[in-house]
Amino acid sequence: MTHNTPVSPRPLRHLSEVHRRVLTTAQLRAHGVTTAELNEQCRPGGPWQLLLPNVILLHPGPPTSEERLHGALLYAARESTPGVPAQPTAEEPHRPVYAEAMITGLAALTLYGFSATPPLVSLDHVDVLVPRLRRLRSSGFVRVLRTPSLPTARAVTGLPVAPVPRALADAVAELTDAEAVRRLLTEAVRRGHCEPASVVRELTHAKLLNRPHVVDAVDALVAEGRSIAEDRLYRMVAEYGLPDPVWNVDLRLPGGPHLGGLDAYWPDQAVAVELDTRAPRQDDDALWSEYARKREHLERLGITVVYITPRKLRDGMEQQAAVVRTALMASADRDPAAYVVVLPR
Repeated sequence: MTHNTPVSPRPLRHLSEVHRRVLTTAQLRAHGVTTAELNEQCRPGGPWQLLLPNVILLHPGPPTSEERLHGALLYAARESTPGVPAQPTAEEPHRPVYAEAMITGLAALTLYGFSATPPLVSLDHVDVLVPRLRRLRSSGFVRVLRTPSLPTARAVTGLPVAPVPRALADAVAELTDAEAVRRLLTEAVRRGHCEPASVVRELTHAKLLNRPHVVDAVDALVAEGRSIAEDRLYRMVAEYGLPDPVWNVDLRLPGGPHLGGLDAYWPDQAVAVELDTRAPRQDDDALWSEYARKREHLERLGITVVYITPRKLRDGMEQQAAVVRTALMASADRDPAAYVVVLPR
């Protein structure tokens, strides 16, 4: 028995197919492959090749897109358990665990099914997100991105992938084409991957809102998000049998000041709905103060204001309809509201 051979080498066949094709040098040693055998297999023209530092592709020729993704995660995963298979179960046999690493950027968006991103095979590099304190450098086709706090990964095709807002921010950081940025952000909202506020929050954290082409794309994103939310509000009223309101109106006191715009208003019950489509930017505190002042003023006049976020409309339309219905029914128990002038917005 040689020094490099483990007492009980584990056969490669217990791994799923893709994990048999891409392994780390540590995993190969655990399977009984000696350093001399590894060097022989990886010789020029040999059956294996070095895909990334300490990551071996167990066949000649170019790697597939799936092999590149797994290889990137094996390279970036925390060294103590890089891609070591978890204990198998009947449902998930030998699912690999990639500690402290996840796919992000354009590759992640392609995995989520975005049509505005290139196919995996045409990407020059794969972005991998790791904790900031990891001592790891970009290498080969892997670009290492760091973050103070790793988000919770989502499993997509069995791979750990950054949430869509974070993946978008990492993708936008490398794009200079304004139209490409606009397409990505618009698709994210239009296809229901995420809400505009979560995207803008990540772009803000990444300090990308000082780039004019990103700011223009965000303005289009917020407009797209508001349009989708308005459509859902119309659906909510129709599908849950609420009385028809007047839509998109401004309120004024007779001969007095402008009270503000509303997305829906029931004059007989003095109930208003306003969509909270604020995007978190530097002036968010001032904007929220404006919202609060308007709501306080309207409620002093006896008008009940219901704020609904686009996310609540998307994920809990029935619950939001119940909130509005309750407000409408409660109007009979309130003192009459002040008379206001209702104008189209």
